[in-house]
Amino acid sequence: MHSYKYSMWDGSQKVVELQEDDLMEELSDYLLAQGDLSSALRMMMQRGMRGKPLLGLQDLLQRLRTRRQQHLDQYNLNSVVDEMKKKLDEVVSTEREGIQKRVDETRRRADEARPRATPPQDATDASTPQSQAQAQQSSGMSGDGATPPSGDQQQDLSPEMAEQLLKMLEKQAADKAQFLQNLPKDMPGALKQLQEYEFMDPDAKQKFDELMELIKQQVMDSLFNQMQQRLSDMSPDQMQQMREMIQDLNQMLKERLQGGQPDFDSFMDKHRDMFGQDAPQNLDELLQRMQQQMSQMQSLMESMSPQQRQQLSETVQNMLQDMALREELGELNQMLDVMMPHDRPQRYPFRGDDSLSMQEAMHLMDELSKLEDLEKELRAAQYGDGVDKLDAEKIRELLGEEEAQSLEALKELTKMLEDAGYIKKMGERFELTARGMRKIGQKALRDIFERMKKDRFGQHETERRGSGVERIEEVKPYQFGDAFLLNLEKTVMNAVQREGNGLPVQLVPADFEVYTTEHYSQSSTVLMLDLSWSMARRGSFYAAKKVVLALHNLIKTQFPRDHLYIVGFSTYARELKADQLPYITWDQSEPYTNMQQGFMISQKLLGRHKAGTKQIIMISDGEPTAHIERGQIFLGYPPSPRTIQETLREVKRCTQGGIVINTFMLDRSYYLKEFVNQLTKINRGRAFYTSPDKLGQYILVDYLTGKRRRVA
Repeated sequence: MHSYKYSMWDGSQKVVELQEDDLMEELSDYLLAQGDLSSALRMMMQRGMRGKPLLGLQDLLQRLRTRRQQHLDQYNLNSVVDEMKKKLDEVVSTEREGIQKRVDETRRRADEARPRATPPQDATDASTPQSQAQAQQSSGMSGDGATPPSGDQQQDLSPEMAEQLLKMLEKQAADKAQFLQNLPKDMPGALKQLQEYEFMDPDAKQKFDELMELIKQQVMDSLFNQMQQRLSDMSPDQMQQMREMIQDLNQMLKERLQGGQPDFDSFMDKHRDMFGQDAPQNLDELLQRMQQQMSQMQSLMESMSPQQRQQLSETVQNMLQDMALREELGELNQMLDVMMPHDRPQRYPFRGDDSLSMQEAMHLMDELSKLEDLEKELRAAQYGDGVDKLDAEKIRELLGEEEAQSLEALKELTKMLEDAGYIKKMGERFELTARGMRKIGQKALRDIFERMKKDRFGQHETERRGSGVERIEEVKPYQFGDAFLLNLEKTVMNAVQREGNGLPVQLVPADFEVYTTEHYSQSSTVLMLDLSWSMARRGSFYAAKKVVLALHNLIKTQFPRDHLYIVGFSTYARELKADQLPYITWDQSEPYTNMQQGFMISQKLLGRHKAGTKQIIMISDGEPTAHIERGQIFLGYPPSPRTIQETLREVKRCTQGGIVINTFMLDRSYYLKEFVNQLTKINRGRAFYTSPDKLGQYILVDYLTGKRRRVA
């Protein structure tokens, strides 16, 4: 029973924990498929580990793209302008309501003044200019606007003056309502006209001032993100410092363009407080930051609809003009384009609904820009740069903890395998050690046995005169002639059960039990592996190669007295050494199948051994299409009768030499079946038509059941 303990995530837990053996087993599959250790290591870094928490470069790229798509599906970038327009509409609405409220209040006061007594005899005629001026003075109104008169002031007005005040206020309210009605429909034009407008409602005036301050703040933050903490106070003194900084920066750039060496240290001594703690260390770093920020602003513009883009652009330009920064920033932008050319701004296809402020949008553009840069770095790592140059902290910031730990594990992958003794550095390349080769063989063998079914295909009898005997754990009563491998415990217990308790214990022949033994026949085997191009084209080579490794490991570990040779054949045949097994691949430029030469080489190899079983296990997917005759190579497809004849003649020589040929065919074409039928008829061996996923099962079943027989 397993017990599990859960705790709160605090960032210290290891998401990715790897063992060297697990890494080597995963690497073995890639190596069998690639035939090259460097390619296998590169493939493993690209794909990670199946069923394990180790992400590969491809997984990191996919998660990066998913995160970027989540942003695009979530946000509506046009909301940057929509939010400003919404606040502007609130300003206009508040002003209209305030005007109407002011008129209604004045009308109510005029109504309250009407029932009073007739005016004194010395009262001034309300229709005269003097009375109008008095009404304006009493009400606090001027020709440019109005301030709310107090209740006491209005109570002191005569009915005629209150009526005159009402008429003047109604006229002024109508003029202002008409002004608001005629405001430009576009936000930049409306903002510009409202800057020259005198508000009647104090709440509307306050909201407008806050909106202008917010827009100025967001414009400056979007252009100078590195200095945004210093721009929180948009006072005239701060803006003057900003203008001076940009002017000094432009002067440095002019000096550099003219071939001079600008004094960056003096510049920073003067303006360091504007950059906060993360101040640039040199002029190039400062320019890089500013160019990147301006590029993000351009990408923001490009990602909006044309109408919204125009409105935001005009708004930004108006704000810069208002802050007397437009000309300085325009000059800075031109020089940055000359000194640090950049690609066309990226346009992002946002399609979500969530709204954003300009500041939030710029933060989002910054993250998207970082994701773009990280994608380029991951692609470069995929295609030759390796993982060493990748920054785990950047991946942790943009993607998460699991992704960062996977990258750190990928960086340690080769070191872990090297420290475990599975691979070693030879010059600029890594190669397998003897331990690494054994591990690959064990993995191949285990994979095949895990899928093996309990069948009896390929079983053949062996004679009792085998040269090896092995004890197994089963016991049996002793019979004359058995190997006297005594099971003492069972023997004594038989005597005790027969006589009961008491000493001494008397043994009789019927009490003796011995271990069962098995005889083994010594075997010499040649594994003939088809290396022709069709094996790869039909997807058979990987399975065949895995079987070769598994069989080699089986013989070396369980049957050390046996001999195994490997012969590869395509247009020509050749012997392959054991240390070449993980690296062998098909002959891409050799499409023909020369079985005849493979049988010739196999006979020479098996001829070194005079005793024991001799056999050839051939794995192929096609009939012979090449043969050697009088030292010359003959090629032909479809197979010529001459090639078939010469190949079968070599089969007959193998048969005469006591060599059994077991054939495993990975195809079922008519011509192939016909050839295999003739081969088995001559040799009396076995033929199996199988598939790549069952190939290893059949071969190993045949080998093992042919090796072992119960003899006692």
